[in-house]
This record gives sequence, structure tokens and C-alpha cells, in this order.
Amino acid sequence: MADLFTSEAVTAGHPDKLADTISDTLLDAHLAQDPHARVAIETFVTNGTCVVGGEVRSKATVDTAAVARQAIRDAGYDDARAGYPADDIGIFVSVGQQSSEIAQGVDREAPEKQGAGDQGMMFGYACRDTDVLMPLPIHLSHVLSRGLTDLRTSGTLEYLLPDGKSQVTVEYGEDGRPARLHTVVVSTQHAAGVDQARIESDVREHLFPLLPAELLDENTRLFVNPTGSFVVGGPKGDTGLTGRKIIVDTYGGWAPHGGGAFSGKDPSKVDRSAAYMARYVAKNIVAAELADACEVQLAYAIGVAEPVSVRIRAEGWDRDAVPNAVLSQAVRKVFDLTPYGIISGLGLEQPIYADTAARGHFGRPGLPWEETDRVDALKAEVATASNA
Repeated sequence: MADLFTSEAVTAGHPDKLADTISDTLLDAHLAQDPHARVAIETFVTNGTCVVGGEVRSKATVDTAAVARQAIRDAGYDDARAGYPADDIGIFVSVGQQSSEIAQGVDREAPEKQGAGDQGMMFGYACRDTDVLMPLPIHLSHVLSRGLTDLRTSGTLEYLLPDGKSQVTVEYGEDGRPARLHTVVVSTQHAAGVDQARIESDVREHLFPLLPAELLDENTRLFVNPTGSFVVGGPKGDTGLTGRKIIVDTYGGWAPHGGGAFSGKDPSKVDRSAAYMARYVAKNIVAAELADACEVQLAYAIGVAEPVSVRIRAEGWDRDAVPNAVLSQAVRKVFDLTPYGIISGLGLEQPIYADTAARGHFGRPGLPWEETDRVDALKAEVATASNA
């Protein structure tokens, strides 16, 4: 029996991703004017309607409806064929003030004493499956979904519309490493009247070359729009809600997810910032060759700066990984895991979030938590502990 694992991703125009992007575009609008803004915004999109709600404490002046409408336009819904015309939908806003009870747990006179914005546990993961140290199924799913969006926005396939999904099933060998691609599924919204044979031919020609050729064989199953026509999509075909694609946003189910969504939340919410830090820690451990795969769990109490627990679970594929206890000790010395340390160390008060919602949070160069600049410090700490 083959050992198979499947992950999926969605395009920026998928209803849930559209909701995420609207929420994060609003977050960016506040952070651009007020880096210390406290934002917790969620969005609901459905046929003809967009609802934005949440809590904000900010010095910024933001026209919520106008920003949301522009985000919808930018996601591809300026195309009337997509069925959700940005200029015509009704936008309803219900945004209040952040609770003072939450604020008293987070705000401190000294910024370095800032407490966590909520309790919870967050996970980070990295492994040597790919050059970007992500599990292969979710990495390839994102490659395909971003590729679909690029084919649409570039005009290469002018009949493509914003909504779409990808799914990749990888077969693993006895050594636990990817052996071949078992099944690949791509579903893309398209304009009416386009022949399905043409869509399949175009996707095979323009999109499937993004897959690693060495993992494809004559038995790999490639499906394009397997149900046939996909004209009605986006919020016209299905509702979308912020935070409903948390597995797409992290590791495709390969590693745990703490439960909290990312989008629409400023970095004082450890649901987001500590998940980014956990990925940063895990990636640096693997990049330092201290493990071939690494899972990091961080847990916090609301209003408390230091994490209540730090857990490292490292794995060596062809060799022994460094003991977990040694790695945990090294991580606490090398990384500042307080909310202030995370936010300042990764520069999280910048308006960088709309792009993560639309194109992925992990495994993409240029994001601060994807850097591997702590490799030497980790190696030094591990060497010191080993020689003690």
C-alpha cells in the first residue's frame, strides 16, 4: 500500500482567500498610518454583499468600505464575468473599539514588557523536502495556485477568472522521502463558452511544467476541472469567510495548527506573530543542519510576555538530530520569544500582510520569518551545550 499525503491551496480569488485579503488589506491600511494599531477584523463575502466587522484601536483614518472595495477589485473582481463586480456590491461595516480588558493585558509603559494579546498555542514547521524547507504537498499546491493567478493577471490565459483551487498528492518511499507525484488536481473558474478540452490543454501546457519533472511519471494522474464547467465561482458561487483556510495558510495538514487564524490580526495577537516566529525558529534549525525536520510549539497566556512553554520536536532522516532538550535551550537563548521581541525582531509593525493572505504565509522568499540569519548563533549554542 502506497504512503500518500495530500494538501491543497486556493487562489487569491477564492471566496475565503478574498475575505482574508480584505481583512489584511484593512490591517495594512491601519499599520501604514499607525504602526501600533490594534486590529482584529473579519470579513464575510457572499453574492452581491461584503460584511466587515471587528474591533480596532488606531490613530489611523481609514475608509473601511473604500479599502475593502479596492481589495475586491485588486483580487480580480473588476471583471464582470467573475460575477462579483466590485463597484456594484453592497459593503456593510460594523467595526467597534478594542476591548479595554484586552488592552490592559497587552499595553505596558515599557514596550518590552508587552503581554501576549491572547492565550493559545502556535506551531511552526520546516523540513528538507524542498529548497524553501516546506513539506512538498503544500509547497507544490501553492506553486500551482499562484501560477493560476499569474496566468490570469498576465493575460496569458485571458479566459481565466479569479476563483480556483489546486491539490497535490505525493507518494512517499520507505525512507519517508517524496518518491513521486501520485495525483494533481487543478480547478479554475473560467469565462462562459470556453471549451473544457482547451482549458485542460492550456493548463497542461502552461501550469504543469511548474511541477518537478523528476517526480512525474506515466502513472501520475492529472485532473483539470474534473467536474466540468466552472463558470459560477467566487462569492457568487460560494460564501467566503476570514480564517476558514488555516490549513492552506500553514503546512497543508502535515504539521499541527494551533487553531487561530492569521488574517485581519495585528502582530500583538500571538495567533499570528508567534506562528511566524515558530516557523522562523524551525526553519533556522533545519537550515543549520541540526535536524532534517523540526516542529516548534509556543504557548502563551494573555497579558504575559514570556511563553508558558517552548517545545521542540526534531527529526533526523539520515542521521541523529540534536536532542530536543538541547535545541530548546539553544532556542531560548538565541530567539526573543516575547511579543515585543517577536514584533521588533521580525519587523511586524509594517504593512506587509495583504500579500501573505493572497499568496501564502510560508515558503516564500522575502518574508522576514523566512530568513535563515540565526543559523550560526544556533550552531554555536548547540556546540557549547554539547561540550558542557
